[in-house]
Amino acid sequence: MPTPPGTGGTMAELLLEVDDLSASFDTPGGTVEAVKGASFGIRRGETLALVGESGSGKSVTALSLLQLLPYPRARHPSGSIRFLGQELMGASPRTLRSIRGDRISMIFQEPMTSLNPLHTIEKQIGETLQLHKGLRPAQARERILDLLRLVGLPEAEKRLNAYPHQLSGGQRQRVMIAMALANEPDLLIADEPTTALDVTIQAQILELLQDLRERLGMALLLITHDLGVVHKVADRVCVMQGGEIVESGPVAQVFAAPAHPYTRRLLASEPGGHPVEAPADAPVLLEAEAIKVWFPIKRGFLRRTVDHVKAVDGISLTVREGHTVGIVGESGSGKTTLGLALLRLESSRGSIRFDGRELQGLKSRTLRPLRREMQIVFQDPFGSLSPRMSVGQIIEEGLRVHGLGGTAAERDGLIGQALEEVGLEPGSRHRYPHEFSGGQRQRIAIARAMVLKPRLLVLDEPTSALDRSVQAQIVDLLRTLQARHRLAYLFISHDLKVVRALSDEILVMRAGEVVEQGPARRIFNAPEAPYTRALLAAAFDLHATEGPEVAT
Repeated sequence: MPTPPGTGGTMAELLLEVDDLSASFDTPGGTVEAVKGASFGIRRGETLALVGESGSGKSVTALSLLQLLPYPRARHPSGSIRFLGQELMGASPRTLRSIRGDRISMIFQEPMTSLNPLHTIEKQIGETLQLHKGLRPAQARERILDLLRLVGLPEAEKRLNAYPHQLSGGQRQRVMIAMALANEPDLLIADEPTTALDVTIQAQILELLQDLRERLGMALLLITHDLGVVHKVADRVCVMQGGEIVESGPVAQVFAAPAHPYTRRLLASEPGGHPVEAPADAPVLLEAEAIKVWFPIKRGFLRRTVDHVKAVDGISLTVREGHTVGIVGESGSGKTTLGLALLRLESSRGSIRFDGRELQGLKSRTLRPLRREMQIVFQDPFGSLSPRMSVGQIIEEGLRVHGLGGTAAERDGLIGQALEEVGLEPGSRHRYPHEFSGGQRQRIAIARAMVLKPRLLVLDEPTSALDRSVQAQIVDLLRTLQARHRLAYLFISHDLKVVRALSDEILVMRAGEVVEQGPARRIFNAPEAPYTRALLAAAFDLHATEGPEVAT
């Protein structure tokens, strides 16, 4: 198989050679061909990106390299995987154990589910060192501290006894990278390492991976759907569609002159357009003043409160009918906590008025009728949809709670209408969430909210884990629904391109406080706060070469 030159135009050592790789899964509905005849090579010191939409075969290809597919359900009808000349396809368990986590390491997409919630950071990294290096506890501890410092985890000594839930998303990802680098691998496989991270954290993680690649002389196989990430860090790219590599080559060449129609469509599928036009003097729907959410810090034998975490500290905002207020900021800035507090799903102090009615102090029974008009769509549709309920049952649940649709036939009609409105077939209501793609699951989550005919939707990172092309579809859907129903949106996101496409006003949060607030056009074109400028610089450096300017 022909192999490309390494980075910098030199013929570096060929680490991995994949030839005619196929992977299929046996399902109750028949055989699914996930990967079809994929071939590529990776040289030492090189970054190769595998890109494509969800279901294109990227992650299956990566898992196949380490023979991690679930057997006997998964099979490899054909293919060869050679690492430094050694065949891995069909290799013995002992051979694979000696390579996994030692010569080839992998960073998974979601560190919260990849890290053991019951073990400390020290124990989890230490297991890798003990398995492959046989280090004694004292030696392992020093090596763990070196690794945590290497990946830039602040206050590494204090983090050794921390559990995953006590770390932010970016910190957990750094721990995953430290685990993957523990044995100084020749090849690092990074499966969507920056998905759902803030733009500033994305920039830090990508810079870290590039720095480590150069410092350690390893190769990097990057699995991603974010073409901005590919453009920034990769040397070569393979574009996958339907399990096949439809185009490959140097990144600059593929981005400048894509040959395949699918590649051209991926490059063109950025969320764009402008917010839905609504009257500037539209009625105020939601008004909040001086909202505070403080969590007590308790210490000592008597668990006395010694301080507070000020998750939200004195924030005021107004949302008008048909308008979108975008809330942006890094993880831990208080965005989601603010959204939950405004819906009375989190205890808070301050005034919250919905359609002129004060919500603070209302009992659950009084508040319930208002909840129909205030709905929320969460970040992870797979986690927020019950796997034990069909789509129809999931959407019907809200109708039953609020006493809408007197008969089963009437409710069934409302469910069908809600699915049609979000672009899904009414007949799909008998299927279960795992039978849908990520974008389709998000449409189901939106349908669950829309079936109640709300006036306000809180959208908490609804596009962060979706492919760019699917993001564009969801953004278009949200604009259509807003124009049709004069919906008010509170749009929480760290993706400034999506925020720009939807928002009339922007509220920038940091450490529970507002650092800047105002019309979206002004904030994108002339940000005043240094923190806002840093967010915009990180977002638009990560993505395409265009600047953040909003057309007037």
